[in-house]
Amino acid sequence: MPATLGLAIDLLCRPSITPEDAGCQEVLIARLEALGFRVERLRFGDVDNFWARLGEDEPLFAFAGHTDVVPPGPLEQWQSPPFTPELRDGFLYGRGAADMKGSLAAMITACERFLAAHPHPRGSIAFLITSDEEGVATDGTVKVIERLEARGEKIRWCLVGEPSCSTQLGDTIKNGRRGSLNGRLILRGVQGHVAYPHLAQNPIHAVGVILTTLTDEIWDQGHEFFPPTSFQISNLRSGTGADNVIPGDLEMLFNFRFSPATTVDQLQERTRLIVETALLNEEVKTGQVFQYVLEWRLSGPPYFTPPGDLVAAAAAAIRAEIGLEPQLSTTGGTSDGRFIAPTGAEVIELGPLNATIHKVNERVAIAELERLGRIYQGILSRLLTP
Repeated sequence: MPATLGLAIDLLCRPSITPEDAGCQEVLIARLEALGFRVERLRFGDVDNFWARLGEDEPLFAFAGHTDVVPPGPLEQWQSPPFTPELRDGFLYGRGAADMKGSLAAMITACERFLAAHPHPRGSIAFLITSDEEGVATDGTVKVIERLEARGEKIRWCLVGEPSCSTQLGDTIKNGRRGSLNGRLILRGVQGHVAYPHLAQNPIHAVGVILTTLTDEIWDQGHEFFPPTSFQISNLRSGTGADNVIPGDLEMLFNFRFSPATTVDQLQERTRLIVETALLNEEVKTGQVFQYVLEWRLSGPPYFTPPGDLVAAAAAAIRAEIGLEPQLSTTGGTSDGRFIAPTGAEVIELGPLNATIHKVNERVAIAELERLGRIYQGILSRLLTP
């Protein structure tokens, strides 16, 4: 059995639903210690992480990834059990096959082959692995980076193994991501009987103009490498469940995926003005005064790595292995790259196809796994060959 496939199967057998690691990291640690890596196990709260480094010299190249996976969803919809990996029709099936245990396996085998050919590489190689990427991401990569920063340990190049490709392995390198800002709006009215609306204040009626204005707003024109900032409502809750009661409160959850063309402060201030203007107009029109609360949670700022040594090495490795010219992209959700890039590191995301991630019957092509390992090896060779 090919080395990358065998390791991927071993990892997929372990039900590491976030933030559980289920022993995945010990499997990786054993392979890395056999290569001479010095490993630090770093547990924060309920989250297992590790930092492994081979060498003391600069430049430092780091692989980053996560062993945790999202829940499998309805088990009856899986063609085979999500944590019993199955080879079928040229694919490896299982939760985490693409996101991102397949990438972790490819990183390890790439490193093994590279060090067999170059036992004394230029600079150092490291692994930053967490079990807190698919969850709240508060005790994972961000905490490890804080530890590294405190002691002055700097990553120059970082490859995050997130599934980045759309239709063919190697077609996309993510060299940045949009920021993610979560908001919570609470409107407080007055509960009452639907037959006596003059004795109540309905926050559902008051939120209409707010919704329309927020969704129609053009927040920015985007950035050279980023699409325009987007606004989406993710949840809207109100009412008591009875059809004869005017609700007293409304809660709206929403999210901005924003480019570097707009700051967090600007998004918060413009949202506040839209809400206050709409409520003031409602007061003028109906005489009803609504109180509101706006709460914010920043998941991560946008980051961007301009084309440089790391992007060039990755593109060259893809051309050599696949014969394809990759596209640079900043689309998609957030990743742990948002915690690493602010340290000054060049960061890219490069992994398998993302078509089945977080879905039932998640899969990765067996041939794709082996080729991904060779691409990773090619990147190491281009950056760290003496």
